[in-house]
Amino acid sequence: MPRNPGITDEMIIKLYKEGVSYKEMLPIVGLSDRAIRNVLHKHGVKVKSSGQPRKHKVNEDFFKMWTQEMAWVLGLFVTDGTIHSNTHSISLTQKDERILRLVATCMEADYVLAPAAPTRSTPTLIINSKEIKQDLKKLGITPNKSLTIPFPNVPNEFLPSFMRGVVDGDGWVQKTGYVMNITTGSKHFAEGLGDVFKKWNLNTETTLTISQTEKTIYRVWIKGKYELPKLAEIIYANAGDHYVIYKRERMIQHAFKNE
Repeated sequence: MPRNPGITDEMIIKLYKEGVSYKEMLPIVGLSDRAIRNVLHKHGVKVKSSGQPRKHKVNEDFFKMWTQEMAWVLGLFVTDGTIHSNTHSISLTQKDERILRLVATCMEADYVLAPAAPTRSTPTLIINSKEIKQDLKKLGITPNKSLTIPFPNVPNEFLPSFMRGVVDGDGWVQKTGYVMNITTGSKHFAEGLGDVFKKWNLNTETTLTISQTEKTIYRVWIKGKYELPKLAEIIYANAGDHYVIYKRERMIQHAFKNE
């Protein structure tokens, strides 16, 4: 079994020392348990007899109860998260590493990043927990979710924070602050987004395109220099510092001009 492109011995050692088990390393590095152990032995790394390093710290009850932080993180996982099918790992990818650190803090999780590789240069936070994976499944987030994910049943009180997480994940905000859209491959999720925007009395529309791989891509739009500040007023109300900074700045730039 060949290792994944760009994975070095040093990366494997780093993952092991950070507490990633052999099974959890497999989809990341592409090697079997035995091959990983051989790498560790070759470099004189002391291996525990059980073959399992320490378990990462994480609040395994995080997704069991709705809070503003939980709703925001859920929105991020819906858009930028990956649920690994053959391990008890979940991961979150974000260009803004500040967001990953905030998520780790919210979840009381060790800050463990997947090693960079030629095919993956964007920072990716790894969290290992069977319990959290099961809780996310109950919320509709499963492996290979991108085309089928439903819109979660989010209580109204926490919808703004959830939608902020979705915008932080798959939202695009025009530099001039006149246009915002959210991209998804799931028709059901797109319909849910549209319903929320309509409930908030925002002018919205949904368009679709066909990708080169013949998959349908849905884009849910908010347009207008008056509409984006209205959206921002809703989703950033309980935000604290939990948001992608440049997206908020673009969204609110016309706010004072509208008064």
